[in-house]
Amino acid sequence: MKIADPTQSALVNEMKLMLEQLPFDGVRVLELGCGKAEKTRTLAESGRVAEIVALEVDTIQHARNLEITDLSRVRFCHGGAEAIPADDNSVDIVLMFKSLHHVPMPHMDQALSEITRVLKPGGLAWISEPVYAGDLNEVFKLFHDEKVVREAAFAAICKAVDDGRLLLERELFFNTRSFFENFAQFDQRMIQVTHSNHQLSPAMYQQVREKFESYLTPEGATFLNPQRVDLLRKPT
Repeated sequence: MKIADPTQSALVNEMKLMLEQLPFDGVRVLELGCGKAEKTRTLAESGRVAEIVALEVDTIQHARNLEITDLSRVRFCHGGAEAIPADDNSVDIVLMFKSLHHVPMPHMDQALSEITRVLKPGGLAWISEPVYAGDLNEVFKLFHDEKVVREAAFAAICKAVDDGRLLLERELFFNTRSFFENFAQFDQRMIQVTHSNHQLSPAMYQQVREKFESYLTPEGATFLNPQRVDLLRKPT
């Protein structure tokens, strides 16, 4: 296993790739760290899954998710990946989109154990994580450097594979695209978030703004972001 592969630079829509790669027809899905439920909605509206349990630890975002009324196949629950409110061997597929590194580092190993517990034998876990590289990372790390937590998340996955809790099916490396019309949009989406308390000093805020605007064009700012997916299977 490797944490990054700079030679793989294809531009990919992760949801489209995942829908092509995973056997979603008629299955029960658990999404850990569903955030604003954007990917939850895409999967639910594909019409393929029987049910999605969408877990979110951020109480503010979870309350907003509970206001969603047009996704009949989705059940929103509050909680973290280290203590999943689901029965043993009850889920066909677990999804984590860039959220394992948000689990507190002391609990990452427990999160992998919980994923193993709730998966049915032979069930799959799609765990995508951002690679610590790229221009957007150069901006983001000025106020929220995730190098240590991303490395810890990868180490937790490696440990789960090494000790046999989960089997590595394959690793996928690709780029995704992020677009911001202006700094105000970057501020709203990346700084003013409810799951993290980014309190920037005026000097740091200005530094982040200047760094972001160094990538800004008259058409906005487009970033290519390296990603890794570890596709894991629970042993039968």
